[in-house]
Amino acid sequence: MAAGYADILKAPHAARLLTGTLVGRLPNATAPIAIVLLVRAAGGSYSLAGGLAAVYGIANAVGQPLLGRAVDLYGQPRVQLPAAVVSALGAVLLVAAGIGSLPVAYAAVGVAGLATPPLEGGLRALWPGVLGAEERVHRAYAMDAVAQEVMFTVGPLLVTLLVSLWSPGAALLVLNAVGVLGALSVVVSEPSRAWRSARREAHWLGALRSPGLLALLGAFLFVGIALGSITVAGVAYADDHGREAVYTWLMAALGLGALVGGTVYGAREWAGAPEGRLRVIVALLALGYLPLILTPGVLTMTVFAAVAGLFLAPAIACAFLVVDRHAPRGTVTEAFSWLVTTFGVGAALGTAVAGPVVEWAGTSASFAVAGAGGAAALLVLLATRRVLSGPVHPSNAAPGIENDRSGAAEPGLGSGHQA
Repeated sequence: MAAGYADILKAPHAARLLTGTLVGRLPNATAPIAIVLLVRAAGGSYSLAGGLAAVYGIANAVGQPLLGRAVDLYGQPRVQLPAAVVSALGAVLLVAAGIGSLPVAYAAVGVAGLATPPLEGGLRALWPGVLGAEERVHRAYAMDAVAQEVMFTVGPLLVTLLVSLWSPGAALLVLNAVGVLGALSVVVSEPSRAWRSARREAHWLGALRSPGLLALLGAFLFVGIALGSITVAGVAYADDHGREAVYTWLMAALGLGALVGGTVYGAREWAGAPEGRLRVIVALLALGYLPLILTPGVLTMTVFAAVAGLFLAPAIACAFLVVDRHAPRGTVTEAFSWLVTTFGVGAALGTAVAGPVVEWAGTSASFAVAGAGGAAALLVLLATRRVLSGPVHPSNAAPGIENDRSGAAEPGLGSGHQA
């Protein structure tokens, strides 16, 4: 198992690209909690903190596919690094202005969110050119999904540490400075500088003209809703049991489950098309959420949370393969960015829905939102089975000289990658 991941990291540039992308995404992973802590330290209300964090999230959701399209058109260095710098300047403006002027504060978080570089989609566009063989790319997607889980677990802890050492403002500045360095590390690498998207058909919808991609995005909107609702339901469960630490245990267990599931999933080779496999994984993901509705004692609930997380990273990794197969020619970074955006919007919706459900129907009902989200995702995949099982985009299936993911011409590698 470990040997397979070690083989990927030994490939030229692979470890650097993965590390740089994770470091570059730290500002995005930590922004919500950093903004909340900054506002609270300045005497602002939770409502204001939530409003600023929501604006950041919305701006980020808008910016990712737009910047992803720009990367496909103009290359990674011309977009990723300037975007990282602009996003960091937005954070600097927020720290400098504070909450004394709310229009400035909202504008600052809007700029920071909108300009967040699409490093996640960019890395997935680079993997086929860096790794070559299909099975190695497949394993890299799984490793990527696991690494994201680790980052989103470690990120908030890092914010807390920096705040305890200095202040919320200093934490925000340090994380954004580190994020720029991460983006810089990626874009000065040879694969990033050499990468060119394939020639694309001019179309205002871009990646969204693919029916298969739209079907996948619809399903992962509901997966995002499921995950977002758990964050609120977990807080309610912790309140019911009178200990704030319970929430930390549940979220840690959820992340641990995803870490184990993603590691195991990526360690083996899978036969057949990923679309059918994704339906099975999402079905298991939905089933894993159902025991949470029982809201048993803390120890049992923690175990249930770990089980609920088992199939999240495999679902995300498998979705990467489906995106790769269905993205129209020349739109791969944009397509991956749409998946990130849709998942994020779903998580925000899940948070918004679970809050009122807790107040109206209690904690168990809020966990039922997660189960319903998983079930809805499965229904979307089943309803669009014909679309997803149809022919993949020709440029993503046939071998050829021009590579949609890499600047180098490589015989045997087409502009895409087929699982």
